[in-house]
Amino acid sequence: MPHPALALHGFSFARRLGRVCLLGLLAASAWLAHAAELRVLTHASFALPKPLLAQFEKEAGVTLRITKAGDAGEMLNKLILTRANPVADVVFGIDNVLAGKALAAQVLDPWEGPAVDESKITLPAGLVPVDYGYVTLNFDKAWFAKKGLALPQSLDDLAQPAYAKLLVVQNPATSSPGNAFLLATIGALGETRAFDWWARMRANGVKVTKGWTEAYYTEFSHSGGARPLVVSYASSPAAEVFYSKLKLAEPPTGSLALPGGVFRQIEGVALIKGGRERAAALRFVQFLRSPAVQQALQAEMWMFPADATVARADALRHAVEPAAFDSPGAQAIAEKNAEWVQRWTKVVLK
Repeated sequence: MPHPALALHGFSFARRLGRVCLLGLLAASAWLAHAAELRVLTHASFALPKPLLAQFEKEAGVTLRITKAGDAGEMLNKLILTRANPVADVVFGIDNVLAGKALAAQVLDPWEGPAVDESKITLPAGLVPVDYGYVTLNFDKAWFAKKGLALPQSLDDLAQPAYAKLLVVQNPATSSPGNAFLLATIGALGETRAFDWWARMRANGVKVTKGWTEAYYTEFSHSGGARPLVVSYASSPAAEVFYSKLKLAEPPTGSLALPGGVFRQIEGVALIKGGRERAAALRFVQFLRSPAVQQALQAEMWMFPADATVARADALRHAVEPAAFDSPGAQAIAEKNAEWVQRWTKVVLK
């Protein structure tokens, strides 16, 4: 049995130690409570590993409040509607389709940080490229094999009776990939021929959904729907392999790089005019361009890294980059995209 004095001393020491630990926990809680909050506005598809985000918070001395505002178009509209009292400090997900609208609305501030390499992937001033991908047609391999139907080789093929009621697309008024696909057709065919083609597709039974999720997971035959062709991404077959519960050697779907049916989408990050925490926002932009994030985003958001020096993730081995893509051009998109979407609505839906 220890000496009573030693026991008393031990009790006193334990009490002091407990007090120190409690003070430490309180201090940590106080730091979290008073740490600057960096508000990040993104589209619904933004995803990065939690440890990476936690590391950024620790190194930047901030807490992240990430708000996902639906589709990229919805996100930008929210940014424009709240520009008098910005709801965020930095925004990710404005792409080369929406860039002109964002700049015209004057909701972004110029990039003030170090120069970034834009030798291959570029966006208008104020937007720093983070990733890119290709909107393409995807097809259900099993469906075409079972029916013995050859894959379409052109947009014109899709308007033929053999491919009636086989394609599902997204409404360009409510969907980024839907808008991108519309722009690809205009870029390749020209405005007049493109809308003539869309009129033929309406007559041939094209299905229109509000967004990508409904098109891919409800209407696409690979997901149980009736349509074996869907507007999606060149990386979608790789994602099918990655998320499959089976060990697949090859994806069950493929992407079609038809002339006029491929659009290269470039996503960027930008500082929001009137935002707070400017120093932390600048660091967040650099964070998204860091090698760790450029590597991680490939199997999280299924896009290619904007930094060409970053190695491709093994998960993207089934994502084939199309050799060519079509677009009307940045200025034409900025000036006429809204008009084209309205015209598409009249031709296809009304």
